[in-house]
Amino acid sequence: MITSLSPLDGRYASKVEELSPYFSEYALIKHRLIVEVAFFLALSAEKGIKELPPFSDKELKILENIVKNFDEKEAKRVKIIEKKTNHDVKAVEYYIKEKLEKTSLKKHLEFIHFACTSEDINNLAYALMIQGAGNNVLLPVMKELLKTVSGLARKWRKVPMLSLTHGQPATPTTVGKELLIFTKRLERQMKLLDKQETLGKLNGASGNFNAHNVAYPKVNWEMLSKKFVQNLGLVHNPYTAQIEPHDFQSEIYDSIARFNTILIDMDRDIWTYVSRGIFKQSVVKGEVGSSAMPHKVNPIDFENSEGNLGLANSLLRHMSEKLPISRMQRDLTDSTVQRNIGTAWGYSILAYKSTLKGLLKLELNKKVIQEELDNNWVLLAEAIQTVMRKNAVPKAYEQLKELTRGKEVNKKTVQEFIKGLKIPKEDKDRLLKLSPKTYIGLADKFK
Repeated sequence: MITSLSPLDGRYASKVEELSPYFSEYALIKHRLIVEVAFFLALSAEKGIKELPPFSDKELKILENIVKNFDEKEAKRVKIIEKKTNHDVKAVEYYIKEKLEKTSLKKHLEFIHFACTSEDINNLAYALMIQGAGNNVLLPVMKELLKTVSGLARKWRKVPMLSLTHGQPATPTTVGKELLIFTKRLERQMKLLDKQETLGKLNGASGNFNAHNVAYPKVNWEMLSKKFVQNLGLVHNPYTAQIEPHDFQSEIYDSIARFNTILIDMDRDIWTYVSRGIFKQSVVKGEVGSSAMPHKVNPIDFENSEGNLGLANSLLRHMSEKLPISRMQRDLTDSTVQRNIGTAWGYSILAYKSTLKGLLKLELNKKVIQEELDNNWVLLAEAIQTVMRKNAVPKAYEQLKELTRGKEVNKKTVQEFIKGLKIPKEDKDRLLKLSPKTYIGLADKFK
């Protein structure tokens, strides 16, 4: 919408819409509903709770349909109830009771949200949302990005290129090797994220099953809770206060932030390569690079990515630092922060797509690459002085420093110096065959 406050819901809405089923207000309400209904079913399956016998097939279908048919219209009904309760989780409880009021389950309504505190429902809902968004949105986009970078690294593995250290010409590398570095760095963070556990708890107002145990002292609530959480596809955390401590969320956000930081590093390097002319960008018909300079094709995709990654990381790092902290057994500061999970993930997804778009536009400019190398014969000074050291030539470094530092050096300068060296013919011949283009070490061998 053009009146949206956040660009994620306005300008960029179409680029992050796949997160809506996981982090929208509707998604939060639906996942709470899923947990409430699932726990109602788990209680009915517990033999020690005789007041809630197993449901009939017809009753199971009724409960299944409450979840299955829950849509935005139904979510709006929950919001109407919330206006009266001024409590979002209680509104979901009342909504379910309202849906069951005219069914055979009416006599069992008080077992909905039985012995639960709001955080029993919320922590599981958020865990399911995070798990779903991670598996179905975040990791697939990360993998697509990684596949693209890896493909370019392989494609340009043997293309020599001038390095810059401290912004100054340095020992040559290959285009592919530099992209391979980012491939491996991003891959490591993605693998850590993929292995990350998603935790959940259901143990009452202070984590001790107090009310549960009073009502049904013979029920093994610890086992019931563990089985219930695991059946949701989550890892059970039995050691909590009122809230699940959110440590696993912090771990996830730290991993995403590290991935993002590495991507910022790559965005800036590619931006610099474009600036140097190493890369050209394919022209998209109809696009405008500058409102004043018609010739420009700006690296805007990498700039957009960098900006959005910064926004994402500011939120991710705040959530990572804040969420594991709670006053005593529970305070509400986590509640408002968790409502912004989708925003942090949204800016991350937006950035990944921008980088991916930019990568697909890149074209290698071999002419510029060759010119940079041809203009920097001085780079062979490192190789020459190293071979001189090998052969115990005195003051090898100092001789090359005198020859090269602050002076114009070309092929003739370098080769005349080599010819005058008193070193074995084999070493001299190898140095004479060397050029900036071939002085790439093992860079083209890395995979």
